[in-house]
Amino acid sequence: MKYIIISLLCLSLWACEDFVEIDPPNTIVTSEVVFDSDETALSAVKGIYNQLYPRAFSSGGENSVTVLAGLSAHTLTNLRVTNLDYIEFKDHALMPDNIRNTALWSSAYNIIYMCNSALEGIRNSSAINEELAQHLEGEVRFIRAFSFFYLVNLYGEVPLTLTTNYQLNASLENSSTEAVYEQILLDLELALAQLPMSYRENDRIYANYYTASALMARVYVYLENWQEADFYSTQLINNSDSYALEEDLDDVFLANSDEAIWQITPRGSGSSMTYTNEGGTFLFHPVLSSLTRVSLSNEFVSNLDTNDLRYQHWVGYHSGTENYYAHKYKDRSSIDNLTEYSMVLRLAEQYLIRAEARARQNDLQGAIADLNMIKNRAGIDLLSTSDPAITQQTLLEEILEERKVELFTEWGHRWLDLKRTGNIDDFFEGDSNWEANDMLYPIPENDLITNPNLLQNPGY
Repeated sequence: MKYIIISLLCLSLWACEDFVEIDPPNTIVTSEVVFDSDETALSAVKGIYNQLYPRAFSSGGENSVTVLAGLSAHTLTNLRVTNLDYIEFKDHALMPDNIRNTALWSSAYNIIYMCNSALEGIRNSSAINEELAQHLEGEVRFIRAFSFFYLVNLYGEVPLTLTTNYQLNASLENSSTEAVYEQILLDLELALAQLPMSYRENDRIYANYYTASALMARVYVYLENWQEADFYSTQLINNSDSYALEEDLDDVFLANSDEAIWQITPRGSGSSMTYTNEGGTFLFHPVLSSLTRVSLSNEFVSNLDTNDLRYQHWVGYHSGTENYYAHKYKDRSSIDNLTEYSMVLRLAEQYLIRAEARARQNDLQGAIADLNMIKNRAGIDLLSTSDPAITQQTLLEEILEERKVELFTEWGHRWLDLKRTGNIDDFFEGDSNWEANDMLYPIPENDLITNPNLLQNPGY
């Protein structure tokens, strides 16, 4: 066990630096030592899951995809006029030296490096049970695919780091978005072949076959392969023994809720704190309200239907500051009282994915049926299944609107949806700062300095 602790410490220290700058630490333990038994292999892979909670991009906290992309999409607004880093995201005036953007980029690559190290360790070890090795490799490949998904959608052409070779990583060129997506699909295809149907330890913080299916469905939506998106989302929806929409909206974000496909546990902090970063970030402190840095934007809230149960259960109002806040998570400060996990993938998204895939394939009635599942739970008017006037375009706009309301403050969905659907220029047409190049974040300045083979995104 001491080897695992030393190795994870080395990875943690390395993770504080840009992935192109660091020299190999001379105290790092080799993969062969770390993966010398089933127990050590399980511990090492569990360590990757634990790192998802404190790492910026996946944390759900102040430097996460959820917050930064929420600012870019104007779902969130900055509460501190002196917080210039946030203002750059909200005003689409990002600079390559923005420290929060650097944290977003670097932390995603931190996780990918850990995945690469684990994959090398699993492949190089003959001491691990073969079935367990397959399962662990599937889990790690899923996490790597997930991390690359956000990098390619936030930054476009990014380095495709697939080894722990420092010298190679430090000189990689930008890979095309097509190449990155090919790797994502390859990792997910292998994960699907390797992962079990059930959750390890019956805990939804670990990846299983259906977790990989859920991400595969999303990837195919982004690639506009509607038939495959339909296929994979249907696998989740049809598995009613494991997954179901929670009837009570207050139950959706509980640990291991029926709706959860994949979650991140606050236990990854390594402390006695048991609240999610989303709870700590979005909920106002009962006494020190100034600790809260972001709130829901008036622009977003003003377009919500007050009769919508999502407004009533997932939007709060802080009278002291006269701000609305995201109230999907209810716990902002618990100690040793774990009730909520950070939600990453959930069944509601799969219904929306299938609705879009069906609409794109001109199965309008099937799309309406899926969309009505979400509307029915929200307590709002259903779409008529017999409306002869509804067009494919009208239905697609309705689906995009439901995605905005259902998935707000979850993993930057709104920002990425506006981009992938080609609606982003129209949405920000009245924004004097908006330029088409703003849809991609800049590659951090430090990485460009240390790796002359990297090219900056246009406009920066």
